[in-house]
Amino acid sequence: MSSSLLASQLPELVTPPPVRQAGIRCLYLVDIENAVGGPCPCNTDVLGARAALAAAYPVQEGDLVVIGVAHNGLLEVGCSWTGVRYVVRSGPDGAELALLDELNDAVVARFDELVIVSGDGKFADRVAELASLGLPTTVVAHAESLSNRLRLAATKVVYLESERRPGPSAVAMEVA
Repeated sequence: MSSSLLASQLPELVTPPPVRQAGIRCLYLVDIENAVGGPCPCNTDVLGARAALAAAYPVQEGDLVVIGVAHNGLLEVGCSWTGVRYVVRSGPDGAELALLDELNDAVVARFDELVIVSGDGKFADRVAELASLGLPTTVVAHAESLSNRLRLAATKVVYLESERRPGPSAVAMEVA
């Protein structure tokens, strides 16, 4: 392959992260289990999710990052991703429910943009509501696990390009 052909293909292969204006304050809500593809994320999973987010939609000074996690994953997440807030809830959809509790009406007054790092449809109604109040909403998710309802509710969607742990359906398909 010639070097000019490679250069012409580069924009298609590598999408640079968006550049935000200075002074724009974002609230990032990270459903860590959704971002890594399963419960009880290990150190490598968390670091991979953090790097994927940095490449797709970088956190800037002044942004607030809140990570939702179940109690059994808090130690690994806390040791791997520091300088953020954690909300902890266990049980079915615990991390998502803890993050949803953060989405009160004060978000519109305190932040210039909401960034949801999850593909879970549980966020769709609240994201649509906040978007209708004029808050730009961005969903950062893996394309294969993004809920159609959440995709349609968001102002903007950015896809993560990292590897995820295979979910139960992917493992079942490999075995079959």
